[in-house]
Amino acid sequence: MANVSIVPNALKRLQHQPLVRDFFAAALVEGRLSHAYLFVGVPGAGMLEAADAVAQCIVCPNGGDGSCDECIRVAHHTHPDVRHLSPGGVSGYLVDQVRELVEDVSMAPVRASAKVYILDGADRLRGRSANALLKTIEEPPPNVVFILIARSADAVLSTIVSRCQQVPFRVVAPQVAVASVERRTGASEEEARIALSVTGSPSRAAEFLSSPGRREVRRAMVRVLCELEDDDAWDVLTSAKDLCEKIRSPLEEVRRQQERASSDDEEFLSARALRQIEEMHKRELTARERSSIMEALAAAESFLRDVLMRCEGATEPMVNADVEDAVERIARTTTTAGVLGALEACRTAASNVAHNVTPQLALEVMLLAIKEALACPPLYR
Repeated sequence: MANVSIVPNALKRLQHQPLVRDFFAAALVEGRLSHAYLFVGVPGAGMLEAADAVAQCIVCPNGGDGSCDECIRVAHHTHPDVRHLSPGGVSGYLVDQVRELVEDVSMAPVRASAKVYILDGADRLRGRSANALLKTIEEPPPNVVFILIARSADAVLSTIVSRCQQVPFRVVAPQVAVASVERRTGASEEEARIALSVTGSPSRAAEFLSSPGRREVRRAMVRVLCELEDDDAWDVLTSAKDLCEKIRSPLEEVRRQQERASSDDEEFLSARALRQIEEMHKRELTARERSSIMEALAAAESFLRDVLMRCEGATEPMVNADVEDAVERIARTTTTAGVLGALEACRTAASNVAHNVTPQLALEVMLLAIKEALACPPLYR
């Protein structure tokens, strides 16, 4: 295990992945960071959080203190030298996405002495998009680091895997994750369980609990599901619209932060660099909106899993204990098959959002499908 005194603050957040934490702490101390890493593990293992922590250590002038302006920008996904990418097309990464990335790699950093590219869903790099990235990963310019994230190395093209250093992430036990969130936030066990069901990892759960806007989105989603039985089709469409407005509300603060950051940069950046930062900010807002939608869908899945447990007569404590009466009521009026159909509607909505379907449309289709699956067919005015 690495000496705690030499572990940067940014990496100390990875206490549930001690091997990953110590691996990067040692690499930083010894000056042997690789140019490309492949993070592999299940969702909820904290790979995106780890990627941000490593990026902070790379671009921070203090080695990843976690509190300076550079680290804060990385945490908010507004640092011009740390790019976050996710698949932009139905079938995966678009060739134009990767070509833009390759062009950006050749440019000098804007603020830091190095650049970091974080590619989520690296298993969806296929065909021409993978080939466009391959040579750049093999022979990147100095001071450029790639972090690719995937469920497993087997799902990523072997030619890409061979050019990356693999970093496996272990599964975090649920009880350990709950205890961690309680310690970090002072939240109750019930609140911690709910936050983890929505976000999937302790660090994100802590952020969720500190955000009134995100917590309200979860409550709004649960309310909509509780009221579906009495809603007609128009009510469902209105609910989807209201949900989208609540999801976008917390993003206004992010937009203001971006505007302040852009204002600070205007004095020393060229017009071209400012345009690139503006485009980066737009992409980041889109990514954050997508992430918020996914949280809302996760909240719906969590609620429906509780209903399924009651339909099956399970006695384990439910996650959404704050709406236990509603869970029991819906379980009495539906069937296991109905709840499974509703859960499938949630998964379809998540897939649609990932494939760039308009969030409001994805929610409308999902809510109507859930209503029908739970044997509450829509009533038309």
